[in-house]
Amino acid sequence: MTQSFGKKYFVFLLIFLGALSAFGPFITDFYLPTLPAMADIFNTSASMVQLGLTASLLGIALGQVFFGPLSDKYGRLPIMVWSLVLFAMSTVGCIYSPSIEMFDIFRFLQGLGGAGGIVMSRSVATDCYSGRELAKVLAIVGAINGIAPVVAPVTGGIVAQSLGWQGIFWVLFAIGVVLMGMCVPFRESLPKENRVNGSVWKAAHGFVDVFKIPEFRRYVAVFGLAYGVLFTYISSASFIVQDHFGYSEIQFSLTFGTNAIIIAIGSGLAMKFKNMENAALFSTAGMTIFSILLLISYFFTDSFLVYEGLTIISLFFLGFIFPSVTALGMESGRKAVGAASAVLGAVGFACGGLVSPLVGIGDLMLTTYILLVVCSGFATVLCLGKS
Repeated sequence: MTQSFGKKYFVFLLIFLGALSAFGPFITDFYLPTLPAMADIFNTSASMVQLGLTASLLGIALGQVFFGPLSDKYGRLPIMVWSLVLFAMSTVGCIYSPSIEMFDIFRFLQGLGGAGGIVMSRSVATDCYSGRELAKVLAIVGAINGIAPVVAPVTGGIVAQSLGWQGIFWVLFAIGVVLMGMCVPFRESLPKENRVNGSVWKAAHGFVDVFKIPEFRRYVAVFGLAYGVLFTYISSASFIVQDHFGYSEIQFSLTFGTNAIIIAIGSGLAMKFKNMENAALFSTAGMTIFSILLLISYFFTDSFLVYEGLTIISLFFLGFIFPSVTALGMESGRKAVGAASAVLGAVGFACGGLVSPLVGIGDLMLTTYILLVVCSGFATVLCLGKS
């Protein structure tokens, strides 16, 4: 049931939830510019440093599964606070790690702690809103989150130049502290009477409850396929723009940034639809059409303008998917909101991790376009199907 808030608290809640949802990109992308320097500092291989990225992604995925059901039992606020404490402590551990092995362990814990905020951003929104209002909040939060993958590495590069790699983690620590401070005015969104009674295992049974719902399974699959499209693009973009078309790193950054803003705009416009099912079908169908056009263009032209033009429109449609499908999934999984949020997040990251290495098989551009068509096509079929 929709809760009534004053305008000031509503704005605070949007900023707070947007910051929590942006945790993922900042944890994974913020320190990317420092990877080469860290390999020298720790006197280790690039693969060992990159393992810290893998560890953080694993922590984010597992953390959502862990914190989601716990929040259904104990409430959103205490789980949010403890996850942020874990994030802050593990960030300090990263800074003072004596070896790359310890650094990678603390990166896993850092991802685990950050996952609490990510899963809470969806859970709290679903506690407070429903229907189109929920989609509106998720659209605004999604627009904020859409810019985070671009802001994180760019800001990280600036910080690294002046403060070094440890300075990046001190900034992450400061972000964690600020978010802990924002927990003070935050009002618990899950009343005690709505929480899961009994043991933690009973709370974890929420996973079983939501998976029994056909509509929830369908929207989770669409959400995962949408992440497949996103990570296919992210994994291939630098190679296509820089290696194939010969553009510089700065030109790639501008292109990547523009495309990310387009995704954010799409997310913001999703609220224009009165029916979120129509928004999901509109977005998946549009994305499929332009992915097919990209695949066709491979055989007839080798133009960057064609590539970028079709890609940017496809990503615009992708932006509509996240708030609409998230709202539909969370609405159908309202029986166990924390578990539903955890499943959505974990499946999204899992699908993204699955498609990323597939991009490099064979001809990179052809494989990328095929993956885009397959993921978007299946998503469209699911949106057309009956629950």
